[in-house]
Amino acid sequence: MALFPQSRSCLSAFARPRRLAFFAVLAVAAAPSTAGARIAGYDGVWNVTFATTRGTCSSGYSVPFTVTRGRVSSAGGGRVFGRVNRAGAVAVQVSVGASHARGGGRLAGTAGTGSWNGIISGDRCSGTWQATRT
Repeated sequence: MALFPQSRSCLSAFARPRRLAFFAVLAVAAAPSTAGARIAGYDGVWNVTFATTRGTCSSGYSVPFTVTRGRVSSAGGGRVFGRVNRAGAVAVQVSVGASHARGGGRLAGTAGTGSWNGIISGDRCSGTWQATRT
């Protein structure tokens, strides 16, 4: 993802009402795996694009996430906690201010898909996400 130069702009978009929806995408807790070497196959920066399918939250935003030995973290701001197991199942919890979301899905090779739900700027929303490893 060539989003490193845009990381700050992505973070500021999260702080705005209704723009946090896409950030809520990757969530839900996956069981951690102890096979660090096998999980390392998912390491790298993933550009995640969120779509809202229920609710009035904004849609179509992309956010970078980093995977390191099965742990998912933020590459652009906010609090992100998550795991990818050796089968590629991903679960993440995201929070920025009072907004929070969780989601889950699957990574395979250089792509991934899943769903998310949360409360973004006071609105309950849900949707889908797609990821691409850069």
